[in-house]
Amino acid sequence: MSAHVLKHWEPESTQFWQQTGERVARRNLWISIPALMLAFSVWMLWSVVVVNLDKAGFALSKNQMFWLTALPALSGATLRIFYSFLVPVFGGRKWTAISTASLLIPALGMGFALRDPGTGYPTLLLLALLCGLGGGNFSSSMANISFFFPKAKKGFATGLNAGIGNLGVSLVQFLTPLVISSAVFGALAGGGQTLVHDGAQQTIWLQNAGFIWVPFIVAATLAAWFGMNDIADAKASFADQAVIFKRKHNWLMCWLYIGTFGSFIGFSAGLAMLTKSQFPQVDPTQYAFIGPLLGALVRPLGGWLSDRIGGARVTLWTFAGMIAAVFGVLHFLPGAGAGNFQGFLGTFIVLFVLTGIGNGATFRMIPVIFLTERQRAAAGRGADAQRQALLDGNKEAAAVLGFSGAIGAYGGFFIPKSFGTAIEFTGTPHAALYCFIVFYLSCMAVTWWHYARRHAPMPC
Repeated sequence: MSAHVLKHWEPESTQFWQQTGERVARRNLWISIPALMLAFSVWMLWSVVVVNLDKAGFALSKNQMFWLTALPALSGATLRIFYSFLVPVFGGRKWTAISTASLLIPALGMGFALRDPGTGYPTLLLLALLCGLGGGNFSSSMANISFFFPKAKKGFATGLNAGIGNLGVSLVQFLTPLVISSAVFGALAGGGQTLVHDGAQQTIWLQNAGFIWVPFIVAATLAAWFGMNDIADAKASFADQAVIFKRKHNWLMCWLYIGTFGSFIGFSAGLAMLTKSQFPQVDPTQYAFIGPLLGALVRPLGGWLSDRIGGARVTLWTFAGMIAAVFGVLHFLPGAGAGNFQGFLGTFIVLFVLTGIGNGATFRMIPVIFLTERQRAAAGRGADAQRQALLDGNKEAAAVLGFSGAIGAYGGFFIPKSFGTAIEFTGTPHAALYCFIVFYLSCMAVTWWHYARRHAPMPC
């Protein structure tokens, strides 16, 4: 058996955790985080590239551009369904290295394709779908990290992995405008695209948006392969994990995660194009990274708060705040007048912060729910049954973390497409935002009834 395989892993044992477990778990976490950050950066590349396509000579309609921002979320969410179950099959170390290396495909593909404004729209659509490889990594990464930490620390650990990993969204939106404005790779990346704007000649190197990630992806792949571990006890076949499809709480938590993470990734993908369509005088690339940055930074706070006061309570109040924030966005959008961009941006930032807190809270709920459910089923059947319940609960929780992450990611497709469709048919995005409010109300009802009310069947 490989030296990278941990034959004995018992994080719930205080002695084991203090002597060995914590050090190993933290090493795996700190290698996982930058790999996941790169995955999010590649996944959200089109959210910032698309608003620069016209500067590079690409002539696309608004609806075509919304499709380019939406398709990575669609393919990423679909890949997450499969990635959710692969860590117990392949091992966390092996799969992290393989999935991180796969990011080279869209990064290099976009680098070469964006050098030529004559690249066809079908090719751009294919590259947008391939960026979904970055989206898939989240589910396997979260499932893997959940195995390493004890129940009492899962909320903070998964919050750190996801929260700092989510920073990849704001990183790509901040870094891309910088790297495309200069020939950072010299002749290696090819020539720039020149345009005339307000009588002045400007040159951009749009291909750098893809090429810039290549050396970092290679480094993260090597770090995962040589520095991470596989856990022998975490091995399970797809059939073993498929039991989650019979669990009611799996589907309920998928619904709630669409509301939290689906909103985070959907607004991240669609905000720049929404800003460009509603406030054409504003350069969205100067502001698009702020909301995702803050939303990612507060995700560990959501996990930390939930460890202390309960994930259900935090989730319930988060959805209430999100409803209020969407009403704020509606108020500041252009209507009869020109709108108020400062108010629009401010309420969207509040919305991002709330989604980040909600992300951490819902992912704290999942391990508690499934460990509790299995332990209840094993009550009174002896110590061996309780130990097996702990193993089964951890495996089911890991699978649900991945699967709910997959379903939640579909929000990254539906939100920008909702904006695009609403604008195409009504001229404004208002209809889409009202639909979001109704959905958040349903999330509040599910959270309250099943998890947050007094005498709830599964308080967490």
